[in-house]
Amino acid sequence: EVQKLNQQLEEKNGEIQQMINQPPYEKEREILRLQKTLAEKEKAQATSDVLCRSLTDETHQLQRKLASTAEMCQHLAKCLEEKQRKEKGNSDDQIPTERPNQVFLQLLYNETSLQALICNLQEENRMLKQKVAHV
Repeated sequence: EVQKLNQQLEEKNGEIQQMINQPPYEKEREILRLQKTLAEKEKAQATSDVLCRSLTDETHQLQRKLASTAEMCQHLAKCLEEKQRKEKGNSDDQIPTERPNQVFLQLLYNETSLQALICNLQEENRMLKQKVAHV
């Protein structure tokens, strides 16, 4: 283990000696290359930071939209329940056969629409998570 470390140390000392023995223009060229690499990495980091902030903002916006959509769905469900209770209380056995079918179809349509909306939001959320993970 010590021999291995000594060998690595000798290799690094050799690299340092090569750098010291290089003509000044090669040293300057290496410095410029390293500065260019550093500038590229700083630019990539800045871009990554901007994208992360953007995705975070978009995530918060989508969370607020989802919360308001869920709240609206709950409100609509309560209103529908109240309406059904009122209709049931007012008409008892006088409900035409077409009316329950219409109510059922409307409920089915609303549920399908909500499921589609939820699926779309879940897919969008999944894509945003992938973007965040990528960044």
